[in-house]
Amino acid sequence: MEQNMLTQFAPLVLILLVFYFLIMRPQQKKFKAHQAMLADLKAGDKVLLAAGFKGKITQVGEQFFTVEIGNNVRVEVERNAIASKVE
Repeated sequence: MEQNMLTQFAPLVLILLVFYFLIMRPQQKKFKAHQAMLADLKAGDKVLLAAGFKGKITQVGEQFFTVEIGNNVRVEVERNAIASKVE
């Protein structure tokens, strides 16, 4: 009887393991890398915003950044609105 239960749950356990290693683990790594990138940002860094704008950080705040996206055009964006750092 116990052998029968093990064979029934084996495919479920295998699917969960595959799901973890192919989907959840890479997403966690990507999230941690993005959080580290946000923590390292400072004034003068060039960034790409999630909306597609490219600009330069002029002021770093606790939850918001001030980003200059044009000549004397500054916008205040939330930390999570920054998609990546541009070299």
